[in-house]
Amino acid sequence: MTLAPDEPFVDAHQHFWDLGVNPYPWLQGETVPNFRYGDYSVLRRNYLIDDFARDTRGHAPVATVHIEAEWDRADPVAETRWLNSLAQTQGRPSAIVAHATLDHPGVADVLAAQVAFPLVRGIRHKPVTAPSPAQARRGLTGSMDDPQWRRGYALLQAHGLSFDLQAPWWNLDQATELAHDFPQTTLILNHTGLPVDRSDAGLRGWRAALDTLAVQPNTAIKISGLGQRGRPWLQQDNVPLMRDAIAIFGPSRCMFASNFPVDSLVADYGTLLAGFKAAIAGRPEGERRALLHDNAERFYRLAPVESVA
Repeated sequence: MTLAPDEPFVDAHQHFWDLGVNPYPWLQGETVPNFRYGDYSVLRRNYLIDDFARDTRGHAPVATVHIEAEWDRADPVAETRWLNSLAQTQGRPSAIVAHATLDHPGVADVLAAQVAFPLVRGIRHKPVTAPSPAQARRGLTGSMDDPQWRRGYALLQAHGLSFDLQAPWWNLDQATELAHDFPQTTLILNHTGLPVDRSDAGLRGWRAALDTLAVQPNTAIKISGLGQRGRPWLQQDNVPLMRDAIAIFGPSRCMFASNFPVDSLVADYGTLLAGFKAAIAGRPEGERRALLHDNAERFYRLAPVESVA
């Protein structure tokens, strides 16, 4: 599908990996249990800038934000170093959300090393979450309630870093308290809060969780990750959810994100972009530009690539 290049846009969530030279356990032997799209074996291949250019031909973003891709946790700074070299030589990514294990005793040193790279804008560390609403519990070790995890989170403000949160909607009560308690740190919710359960009750719970989180002014949301296991990506399924998320957070706190290549398991790039454009059709031009481009530019402070000193 080719879309008219009439509106510049930023892809606020994408990944690269080179399995020949870099360590990604989840793609090189380990298997993620209960992966939300099911079998992901086709992702066990290199995905580099030429691959992304092929997938986005005819509808290429003007800038991209690379989100840490589960590089071996023993050396998360190495992923950032590699990505920085890609940006310097090939022009992508435009910004990096790096990894740091927030409840690790050495997190302060890792954060200091990450921010030495000029493209680093934020951190993602997936907290412990529950597999279903019925199993959600507060106060678990490694969760957003964990005092040690929160001590690491508290260090983000001093470095001017945002936080990318990947958690299902039934754990967003923890995220709401986190955002409230650290108002100077921007919390960006990934993958639309993961509305996997599309039953009426499931969607009511999802909307209520987003409503609660959105009250905190230092929160934002990326519209991505809406595929369903075993079902084609259809606008009739997903555009209403996009519109709900935008209505809840407002047009100044939502961003388009592809989650490529992961979401290539459920749709091609043009389908995802066309769905987002359908969701914002009819909005004023300024809101459309904000949703497609300006919000991501602001939240991730997009700027030209520089070299590490």
